[in-house]
Amino acid sequence: MVVKTADEITIMHEANQIVAETLSRITRSVDVGITTWELDMIAEECCTQKKVRPAFKGYRGFPASLCVSINEQVVHGIPSKKCKLKKGDIISIDFGVEHRGYFGDSAITLPVGKVDATKRKLLEVTRRSLELAIEKVQIGNRISDISEAIQSYVENKGLAIVRQFVGHGIGTALHEGPEIPNFVQSESSPRIVEGLVLAIEPMVNAGSYKVKVLKDGWTVITADKKPSAHFEHSVAATADGPLVLSSRENFE
Repeated sequence: MVVKTADEITIMHEANQIVAETLSRITRSVDVGITTWELDMIAEECCTQKKVRPAFKGYRGFPASLCVSINEQVVHGIPSKKCKLKKGDIISIDFGVEHRGYFGDSAITLPVGKVDATKRKLLEVTRRSLELAIEKVQIGNRISDISEAIQSYVENKGLAIVRQFVGHGIGTALHEGPEIPNFVQSESSPRIVEGLVLAIEPMVNAGSYKVKVLKDGWTVITADKKPSAHFEHSVAATADGPLVLSSRENFE
């Protein structure tokens, strides 16, 4: 675990606010008929305007600035000129930047027009599970308290937690320790200390928790082809409680 100073958290807040502004701009562009490639171009334009580097582009060979995952796609979907959004889809958009040597990272899942009851419930439960997890970012709590908050809420709602992918610490690297599972792995997980910055990201499936990776080597889908949702915020542990660095309140 890498603890951040107040000055470092200030820079990370700047990075995450660029992420938040970009996601808000993309949210306003999500509509029937737009391609996922066009959404990626919006992210590219925002990075150019803000003079930041898109964190995902080139990361382990990933070819785009956004991860865009639709319906049964869980995470790491690749934007495409051929992929147009349709009414009733849900679309998960994950985005990060590097700013002044520090990273920001956040994700949101959006409906495209009116969606069915299963997808509405999925979005509501996943979003709420992230809110409950953020409340547990208190000095002295354990990482497992975050995991338990997500798992208990989601499973009580009859939905499933993805287990192959987890949240993470974040700072001068996009992925730092500790890992943040969305389910309880160990009661003796690390304690949360002041200055720890965590990227908390529940991934929730409407059916089974099982997933598989497509032949492109990136796109993760649910094994049963049922829809999935993904929400993420970067959160700092402070003496005053959790500080959501990637909050979109200023841009809504």
